[in-house]
Amino acid sequence: MSDLEALEQWAAPLVAALSPAARRGLLRALALDLRRSQQQRIARQQNPDGSAYTPRRRLHDERGGRIRRRAMFQRIRQARHLKATVEGGGVRVGYTGRVARIARVHQDGGIDAVRPGGALARYARRQLLGFSPADRDRLRERLVAHLAGCTDAI
Repeated sequence: MSDLEALEQWAAPLVAALSPAARRGLLRALALDLRRSQQQRIARQQNPDGSAYTPRRRLHDERGGRIRRRAMFQRIRQARHLKATVEGGGVRVGYTGRVARIARVHQDGGIDAVRPGGALARYARRQLLGFSPADRDRLRERLVAHLAGCTDAI
């Protein structure tokens, strides 16, 4: 059983006891907290296990000088691309549309065009989304704090 499944089994009866509005509010807060932690981890260029992302290949211009680059994934870690939603009785943090395709190539380490209609390149595996032990602990603490302060539980 994964850490996520264990957390879900532990929390399900507690969350089910809440009113629908309180449940929705709690899940929304958990989703936003998880999204924030994912954004911070992507900004640090780390996989969920704490290891660093595989660095980009170095590029050189025509004169032989090295081209300086920005950190990877500056745009797709923004809230407008990394969505946090409450669906049914659960939480979803992820990408949609074109950004989801780009994220999937990096998440799984796939092959994609460098630019539309351009040459294909193999991208190293860089886990943009993942559930770290620190995420599990933070969500558990937030859930317990919410339930301890909640007065509308049955």
